[in-house]
Amino acid sequence: MSHPYLAPVIDLVRAAGEAILPHWRNDVQVHEKADASPVTAADMAAHHLLADGLRALDAAIPVLSEEDCALGLAERAGWTRWWLVDPLDGTKEFIAGSEEFTVNVALIEHGQVLFGVVGVPANGRCYYGGAGFGAWRAEADGAAQPLRVRHQAAGGFTVVASRRHSSPAQERLLDGLRQRFGELALASVGSSLKFCLLAEGAADCYPRLAPTSQWDTAAAQGVLEGAGGEVLDIAGAALTYEARENFLNPSFLALPRDAEWRAELIELARR
Repeated sequence: MSHPYLAPVIDLVRAAGEAILPHWRNDVQVHEKADASPVTAADMAAHHLLADGLRALDAAIPVLSEEDCALGLAERAGWTRWWLVDPLDGTKEFIAGSEEFTVNVALIEHGQVLFGVVGVPANGRCYYGGAGFGAWRAEADGAAQPLRVRHQAAGGFTVVASRRHSSPAQERLLDGLRQRFGELALASVGSSLKFCLLAEGAADCYPRLAPTSQWDTAAAQGVLEGAGGEVLDIAGAALTYEARENFLNPSFLALPRDAEWRAELIELARR
Protein backbone atom coordinates (compact mmCIF):
# COMPACT_ATOMS: atom_id res chain seq x y z
CA MET A 1 0.00 0.00 0.00
CA SER A 2 1.11 3.56 -0.68
CA HIS A 3 -0.67 6.91 -0.61
CA PRO A 4 -1.12 9.39 -3.48
CA TYR A 5 0.08 12.27 -1.32
CA LEU A 6 3.26 10.60 -0.07
CA ALA A 7 5.54 11.42 -3.02
CA PRO A 8 4.52 15.10 -3.25
CA VAL A 9 4.97 15.50 0.52
CA ILE A 10 8.48 14.03 0.28
CA ASP A 11 9.20 16.64 -2.40
CA LEU A 12 7.82 19.41 -0.16
CA VAL A 13 9.88 18.25 2.81
CA ARG A 14 13.03 18.24 0.70
CA ALA A 15 12.20 21.72 -0.61
CA ALA A 16 11.67 22.97 2.96
CA GLY A 17 15.10 21.60 3.83
CA GLU A 18 16.59 23.57 0.94
CA ALA A 19 14.87 26.70 2.26
CA ILE A 20 16.43 26.13 5.69
CA LEU A 21 20.03 25.50 4.62
CA PRO A 22 21.00 29.08 3.63
CA HIS A 23 20.33 30.10 7.26
CA TRP A 24 22.30 27.22 8.81
CA ARG A 25 25.63 28.15 10.39
CA ASN A 26 25.12 31.65 9.03
CA ASP A 27 24.69 33.90 12.08
CA VAL A 28 20.95 33.34 12.11
CA GLN A 29 18.86 35.74 14.20
CA VAL A 30 17.02 34.02 17.06
CA HIS A 31 13.74 35.27 18.51
CA GLU A 32 11.84 34.02 21.53
CA LYS A 33 8.24 32.85 21.25
CA ALA A 34 5.62 33.29 23.94
CA ASP A 35 6.55 29.91 25.48
CA ALA A 36 10.23 30.97 25.59
CA SER A 37 11.22 28.51 22.84
CA PRO A 38 13.43 29.84 20.04
CA VAL A 39 12.33 30.56 16.47
CA THR A 40 14.42 31.70 13.51
CA ALA A 41 13.92 32.91 9.96
CA ALA A 42 14.69 29.32 8.89
CA ASP A 43 11.69 28.00 10.85
CA MET A 44 9.43 30.53 9.18
CA ALA A 45 10.79 29.98 5.67
CA ALA A 46 10.12 26.24 5.97
CA HIS A 47 6.72 26.86 7.55
CA HIS A 48 5.47 29.07 4.72
CA LEU A 49 6.74 26.70 2.03
CA LEU A 50 5.11 23.68 3.66
CA ALA A 51 1.81 25.35 4.56
CA ASP A 52 1.38 26.77 1.05
CA GLY A 53 2.42 23.51 -0.59
CA LEU A 54 0.14 21.31 1.50
CA ARG A 55 -2.85 23.57 0.90
CA ALA A 56 -2.12 23.53 -2.83
CA LEU A 57 -1.98 19.73 -2.70
CA ASP A 58 -5.45 19.47 -1.14
CA ALA A 59 -7.24 22.59 0.06
CA ALA A 60 -9.75 20.47 1.99
CA ILE A 61 -7.15 19.21 4.49
CA PRO A 62 -6.36 21.69 7.31
CA VAL A 63 -2.75 22.38 8.26
CA LEU A 64 -1.57 22.64 11.86
CA SER A 65 2.03 23.84 12.11
CA GLU A 66 4.10 24.62 15.18
CA GLU A 67 4.54 28.09 13.71
CA ASP A 68 0.79 28.61 13.15
CA CYS A 69 -1.04 26.84 15.97
CA ALA A 70 -3.28 29.58 17.36
CA LEU A 71 -6.38 27.57 16.48
CA GLY A 72 -8.96 26.94 19.17
CA LEU A 73 -10.23 23.50 20.11
CA ALA A 74 -13.70 24.37 18.81
CA GLU A 75 -12.23 24.76 15.32
CA ARG A 76 -9.97 21.71 15.46
CA ALA A 77 -12.44 19.34 17.11
CA GLY A 78 -14.27 18.77 13.83
CA TRP A 79 -11.16 17.77 11.90
CA THR A 80 -11.04 14.11 10.87
CA ARG A 81 -8.02 14.47 8.58
CA TRP A 82 -5.27 17.09 8.92
CA TRP A 83 -1.60 17.80 8.37
CA LEU A 84 0.59 18.08 11.47
CA VAL A 85 3.82 19.96 10.71
CA ASP A 86 7.03 20.86 12.48
CA PRO A 87 8.90 23.00 9.94
CA LEU A 88 12.19 22.80 11.84
CA ASP A 89 12.40 20.28 14.65
CA GLY A 90 15.50 20.70 16.77
CA THR A 91 15.78 24.47 16.49
CA LYS A 92 18.27 24.50 19.37
CA GLU A 93 20.43 21.97 17.53
CA PHE A 94 20.14 24.09 14.38
CA ILE A 95 21.19 27.24 16.25
CA ALA A 96 24.15 25.37 17.76
CA GLY A 97 25.33 24.36 14.28
CA SER A 98 24.52 20.67 14.70
CA GLU A 99 23.29 18.56 11.79
CA GLU A 100 20.59 16.99 13.99
CA PHE A 101 17.55 19.00 12.92
CA THR A 102 14.66 17.80 10.80
CA VAL A 103 11.56 18.79 8.83
CA ASN A 104 8.48 16.82 9.87
CA VAL A 105 5.12 16.36 8.15
CA ALA A 106 2.44 13.83 9.14
CA LEU A 107 -1.01 13.13 7.77
CA ILE A 108 -3.40 12.44 10.66
CA GLU A 109 -6.66 10.58 10.14
CA HIS A 110 -9.12 9.94 12.98
CA GLY A 111 -6.36 10.45 15.55
CA GLN A 112 -3.90 8.04 13.91
CA VAL A 113 -0.77 8.80 11.90
CA LEU A 114 -1.52 7.67 8.35
CA PHE A 115 2.02 8.40 7.19
CA GLY A 116 4.93 10.59 8.19
CA VAL A 117 7.89 12.15 6.40
CA VAL A 118 11.06 13.24 8.21
CA GLY A 119 13.65 15.16 6.21
CA VAL A 120 17.24 15.77 7.33
CA PRO A 121 18.34 18.93 5.50
CA ALA A 122 22.01 18.72 6.47
CA ASN A 123 22.59 15.47 4.55
CA GLY A 124 19.57 15.29 2.23
CA ARG A 125 18.32 12.08 3.80
CA CYS A 126 14.59 11.46 4.11
CA TYR A 127 12.70 8.92 6.23
CA TYR A 128 9.09 8.10 5.44
CA GLY A 129 6.49 5.48 6.28
CA GLY A 130 3.26 4.49 7.90
CA ALA A 131 1.73 1.52 9.67
CA GLY A 132 -0.16 0.44 6.56
CA PHE A 133 2.68 0.29 4.08
CA GLY A 134 6.17 0.07 5.60
CA ALA A 135 9.05 2.49 6.07
CA TRP A 136 12.06 3.61 4.05
CA ARG A 137 15.18 5.76 4.26
CA ALA A 138 16.03 7.62 1.07
CA GLU A 139 19.42 9.20 0.51
CA ALA A 140 19.97 12.57 -1.15
CA ASP A 141 20.27 10.87 -4.55
CA GLY A 142 16.87 9.21 -4.07
CA ALA A 143 18.18 5.67 -3.48
CA ALA A 144 15.86 4.13 -0.87
CA GLN A 145 16.05 1.10 1.37
CA PRO A 146 13.34 -0.42 3.58
CA LEU A 147 13.61 -0.06 7.35
CA ARG A 148 12.87 -2.60 10.05
CA VAL A 149 13.19 -2.40 13.82
CA ARG A 150 15.35 -4.94 15.56
CA HIS A 151 13.77 -7.32 18.05
CA GLN A 152 16.89 -8.46 19.85
CA ALA A 153 19.55 -6.22 21.31
CA ALA A 154 22.75 -6.35 19.31
CA GLY A 155 25.82 -6.22 21.53
CA GLY A 156 24.05 -4.56 24.46
CA PHE A 157 20.77 -2.78 25.05
CA THR A 158 20.72 0.63 23.37
CA VAL A 159 18.45 3.37 24.69
CA VAL A 160 17.88 6.55 22.72
CA ALA A 161 18.12 9.60 24.94
CA SER A 162 17.54 13.27 24.32
CA ARG A 163 20.65 15.39 24.50
CA ARG A 164 18.73 18.26 26.10
CA HIS A 165 15.75 16.79 27.95
CA SER A 166 15.53 14.33 30.80
CA SER A 167 13.58 14.04 34.05
CA PRO A 168 13.84 12.23 37.39
CA ALA A 169 11.28 9.68 36.13
CA GLN A 170 13.39 9.02 33.05
CA GLU A 171 16.53 8.53 35.15
CA ARG A 172 14.65 6.02 37.36
CA LEU A 173 13.57 4.16 34.24
CA LEU A 174 17.15 4.01 32.97
CA ASP A 175 18.28 2.65 36.34
CA GLY A 176 15.61 -0.06 36.10
CA LEU A 177 16.74 -0.97 32.59
CA ARG A 178 20.33 -1.28 33.82
CA GLN A 179 19.17 -3.76 36.47
CA ARG A 180 17.37 -5.77 33.76
CA PHE A 181 19.88 -5.60 30.90
CA GLY A 182 23.18 -4.59 32.48
CA GLU A 183 25.13 -1.55 31.33
CA LEU A 184 23.20 0.39 28.71
CA ALA A 185 24.47 1.93 25.53
CA LEU A 186 23.01 5.45 25.32
CA ALA A 187 22.49 6.97 21.90
CA SER A 188 22.04 10.71 22.30
CA VAL A 189 20.64 12.46 19.26
CA GLY A 190 18.52 15.53 18.60
CA SER A 191 15.08 16.08 17.09
CA SER A 192 12.83 13.38 15.63
CA LEU A 193 15.91 11.42 14.58
CA LYS A 194 15.51 9.52 17.87
CA PHE A 195 12.55 7.60 16.42
CA CYS A 196 14.42 7.06 13.16
CA LEU A 197 17.28 5.31 14.98
CA LEU A 198 14.78 2.76 16.25
CA ALA A 199 13.14 2.44 12.85
CA GLU A 200 16.44 1.56 11.17
CA GLY A 201 17.36 -1.00 13.82
CA ALA A 202 20.13 1.02 15.45
CA ALA A 203 18.57 1.12 18.94
CA ASP A 204 16.13 -0.78 21.14
CA CYS A 205 13.88 1.80 22.79
CA TYR A 206 13.27 5.50 23.21
CA PRO A 207 11.59 6.44 26.50
CA ARG A 208 10.44 10.04 26.81
CA LEU A 209 9.21 10.93 30.28
CA ALA A 210 9.54 14.67 29.69
CA PRO A 211 7.32 17.07 27.70
CA THR A 212 6.93 16.98 23.93
CA SER A 213 4.34 18.46 21.58
CA GLN A 214 2.28 16.64 18.95
CA TRP A 215 4.28 18.10 16.06
CA ASP A 216 7.52 16.80 17.62
CA THR A 217 6.46 13.16 17.33
CA ALA A 218 3.79 12.47 14.70
CA ALA A 219 5.85 12.24 11.51
CA ALA A 220 8.58 10.09 13.02
CA GLN A 221 5.97 7.93 14.76
CA GLY A 222 4.62 7.14 11.28
CA VAL A 223 8.10 6.06 10.19
CA LEU A 224 8.58 3.90 13.27
CA GLU A 225 5.17 2.26 12.94
CA GLY A 226 5.91 1.47 9.31
CA ALA A 227 9.15 -0.20 10.40
CA GLY A 228 7.39 -2.45 12.91
CA GLY A 229 7.53 -0.25 15.99
CA GLU A 230 4.98 1.43 18.21
CA VAL A 231 4.64 4.42 20.52
CA LEU A 232 2.78 3.89 23.79
CA ASP A 233 1.82 6.01 26.75
CA ILE A 234 2.94 4.66 30.11
CA ALA A 235 -0.40 2.88 30.55
CA GLY A 236 0.45 0.85 27.45
CA ALA A 237 -2.05 2.54 25.11
CA ALA A 238 -1.05 3.81 21.66
CA LEU A 239 -0.05 7.47 21.40
CA THR A 240 -2.78 9.17 19.36
CA TYR A 241 -3.51 12.62 17.98
CA GLU A 242 -7.07 13.60 18.77
CA ALA A 243 -7.75 17.34 19.06
CA ARG A 244 -6.99 18.52 22.60
CA GLU A 245 -7.03 21.85 24.38
CA ASN A 246 -3.24 21.98 24.28
CA PHE A 247 -0.75 20.20 22.04
CA LEU A 248 1.28 18.38 24.68
CA ASN A 249 1.85 14.63 24.50
CA PRO A 250 1.82 12.41 27.57
CA SER A 251 5.00 10.61 28.53
CA PHE A 252 5.66 7.83 26.04
CA LEU A 253 7.73 4.79 25.14
CA ALA A 254 8.85 4.05 21.58
CA LEU A 255 9.88 0.44 20.97
CA PRO A 256 9.62 -2.55 18.60
CA ARG A 257 6.03 -3.77 18.46
CA ASP A 258 6.80 -7.37 19.44
CA ALA A 259 9.59 -6.78 21.94
CA GLU A 260 9.63 -9.54 24.55
CA TRP A 261 10.48 -6.97 27.23
CA ARG A 262 7.55 -4.67 26.32
CA ALA A 263 5.57 -5.31 29.53
CA GLU A 264 8.67 -4.82 31.68
CA LEU A 265 9.39 -1.46 30.05
CA ILE A 266 5.83 -0.25 30.70
CA GLU A 267 6.05 -1.39 34.31
CA LEU A 268 9.36 0.40 34.84
CA ALA A 269 7.95 3.61 33.32
CA ARG A 270 4.97 3.55 35.69
CA ARG A 271 7.02 3.31 38.88
